[in-house]
Amino acid sequence: MFRCSSLALAFALVAGVSTAAIAKTETEFLTDAIKGDNSEVALGQLAVSKSSSEPVKAFGQTLIVDHSKAKTEASALATKLNISASGEISPEAQTEMTKLKQLSGQDFDKEFARYMVEDHEKDIAEFKHEADGGHGTVQQLAAQTLPTLEKHLEMAKSLGPAK
Repeated sequence: MFRCSSLALAFALVAGVSTAAIAKTETEFLTDAIKGDNSEVALGQLAVSKSSSEPVKAFGQTLIVDHSKAKTEASALATKLNISASGEISPEAQTEMTKLKQLSGQDFDKEFARYMVEDHEKDIAEFKHEADGGHGTVQQLAAQTLPTLEKHLEMAKSLGPAK
């Protein structure tokens, strides 16, 4: 009996985790989007101040401008939906910030470009998922943000080979 119960519990936990990984609630999506905007602004500021490459600095400035605008829009929607907007950056971005702060010159630029490609590919997949499967104003926000994320991905790829 204990073995069957344990097996059933394990199955339920795995099923719950895989479902949660596939589908975010609107609240989770919006909260993550705002943290993502905070992260991109912070990383953009770091690129502007630390990079030795004009294209990387220009991309960093683009991130600051575009993600500040996106955060304003997402935060307004969050307020309307009674969702608290965080000023935090994502744990992944915090790890990347720590890594980037230790680099300089071309090493900084290559790592920044690599991370931006990886991060924007992930973001685009999440925003497409919400734009295709969500509903209402959160779905609309995801759909209207996608072209900007796709532009950022192309800009990041143009900075050099992502290794």
